[in-house]
Amino acid sequence: VNGVDTLTIWFQGTAGNAAENLYVALNGNAIVNHDNPNAAAEITSWTAWNIDLQAFADQGVDLTNVNSITLGFGNRANPTTGGSGVLYFDDIRLYPPAP
Repeated sequence: VNGVDTLTIWFQGTAGNAAENLYVALNGNAIVNHDNPNAAAEITSWTAWNIDLQAFADQGVDLTNVNSITLGFGNRANPTTGGSGVLYFDDIRLYPPAP
């Protein structure tokens, strides 16, 4: 709607975090991983993670009918226990293309 094409999630980790993959999933199964596989440990100031919505559409998500958003760490398909640290999330928003 209205040309929206980007999901933006602001996050901040801490230096003591375990180095884990950060991912977002829509509707439980369409997954996009952060470009930095150690983002949870290495990105310690507020940072915008901009995700092209086409990445979800290419996985079959009907972007007019999103029922859930999941933020996680590690491998969603093969979860394991462990890891440690703190990560903060804020301002999860949808944006149209920049003018």
